[in-house]
Amino acid sequence: MTPLLETGEIGVSDGREGGKDYLLRPSFLAMTRIGTPEEIVQVYADIHGNEALAIIELCSRNFGRIPEWVQPAMYRIADKLLTTAMRIIQSCCDSDLTPIIGEWKGWSRYVVYRPGLMPKNDMIVIAQQLMQHGVIGKAKVRKLQRHESNKASREFNAFDYINSARNIFGMSRDDASNLTMTEFALLIAAKYPEQKGLTQEEYAYVSDDFLARQAARRARAKNR
Repeated sequence: MTPLLETGEIGVSDGREGGKDYLLRPSFLAMTRIGTPEEIVQVYADIHGNEALAIIELCSRNFGRIPEWVQPAMYRIADKLLTTAMRIIQSCCDSDLTPIIGEWKGWSRYVVYRPGLMPKNDMIVIAQQLMQHGVIGKAKVRKLQRHESNKASREFNAFDYINSARNIFGMSRDDASNLTMTEFALLIAAKYPEQKGLTQEEYAYVSDDFLARQAARRARAKNR
């Protein structure tokens, strides 16, 4: 199956003889496999490295570098990041992806990572892309100011979007569940193309222009 890149689908292949092709789709249903609405938001933050960035910033501010005694914590964060990426990628596929993403295996008194075909860094980048298409949406559509918010949400309830898609577009539950957030935004934009209003950038430009004109008028009045 050819992936629809515009909606967030990604295709990966097992290039070995007899290997399979896999389709990754960050649908609303896939997001529910990741966890609860609160866990989805936390996973989104984890895969984008919020914890690692916070430690790096703290060390840089206080020490100008990352001290050796912080290295074990960074290794633990790296393992957590890898595990999160594996969790996201597997949630977006109906097939077992162990040959591609590897697995964690118990070995003696330790748990070790047994690699798959995909490099770790590639897994993290792909997982980030999947989460962006699944939770935020990457559709290039006009977003009105009244729909924009700088307030961070603590949860992502995929079922709300599934129900919205069923009501707005008359979809079956299965079809609505298989939408990605990017696809949902594109469908909304196509159904309501004539929405009135300003985007946040347009609003800021108009506001700045108004304030500049107002200041000029007051200056002229003061100088008379």
